Amino acid sequence: MKKQPEMLDEYDFSKGVRGKYAASYHEGVNIVKIDEDVTKVFPDSKSVNEALRTLMRLLDKTPQSA
Repeated sequence: MKKQPEMLDEYDFSKGVRGKYAASYHEGVNIVKIDEDVTKVFPDSKSVNEALRTLMRLLDKTPQSA
């Protein structure tokens, strides 16, 4: 089986600017790697956030251990 090239000839990055949005992306994005078994239950950011907020509410109501 012949492997397809990663970059096709019609891609034109000649006017691209490396790192153009890197600083703003770094300031405003928090990326967390979610393991595959977790993504089967929580497949998108909405479901992950909802589960974490539920956990946060439960932790607020649980007596803190010393």
